[in-house]
Amino acid sequence: MKPFILIPVFLGITISAIAQTALPVNTLRPGSKNIVKLNITSPILKNYAVQYERVINKRLSIAVSGRIMPATTIPLKGFIKRQIIQEDNQLVSDIINKVDFSNFAITPEVRFYLSKKGYGEGFYVGPYYRFAKYKMHATTLSYEVEADQSYDLSLSGDLSTNTVGILIGSQWHLSKHFSLDLWIAGPSFGGASGNIIGISNQTLPAEAQDELRTYLDNIDIPFVRESITVNANGGRIDAKGSWAGVRTGILVAFRF
Repeated sequence: MKPFILIPVFLGITISAIAQTALPVNTLRPGSKNIVKLNITSPILKNYAVQYERVINKRLSIAVSGRIMPATTIPLKGFIKRQIIQEDNQLVSDIINKVDFSNFAITPEVRFYLSKKGYGEGFYVGPYYRFAKYKMHATTLSYEVEADQSYDLSLSGDLSTNTVGILIGSQWHLSKHFSLDLWIAGPSFGGASGNIIGISNQTLPAEAQDELRTYLDNIDIPFVRESITVNANGGRIDAKGSWAGVRTGILVAFRF
């Protein structure tokens, strides 16, 4: 399902929830209803994330998060290799070790505060939708056919994901204007589709095509269906399947 279809549906559910649960203005606790946050743990994974939250009433708020990872080599290289490479594969190892990747994500969320304090404070559950886009930046890598013969491929690719999940967390007001938001766990599940394209700098003979196909066949992404095409101009992987993720983090917040 395309993101431009999911977002209106999600916002429609949000508006409906607000209409059913909103309280008169004079019942709101005096104080700040706008909260801007910075995820201080996201740089560990080479990305940067912010969130804006609007408190509607004691039990309900709405929020939207944005995340961006500038072009860089991917984190957790060893873990990723163990997940997708069935045996020694120099081409895929070079992709993981040397190629720059970037991504961005947008995440609308509805929060239900369950603690006595409420109004943006205490334990909460937050159903959310996330659209994310991942890009593999064009890089030229080589692969060997024989000890004295190698071929260059210009590689690029992208991947789009649509997931839904539930975030469990707790938020504390530390002072009049500052808060701390702990994302305990936010598992999500959905779908993904994308491709990787490798264009050769020269015509590939039959043995070079066979070797390239062997490299690509050796990639095994869990829960993803892969379609591999190899010809004299290079190779291509088209992938489509399930996608899972999890949101965690510690965010410092400013209320106004």
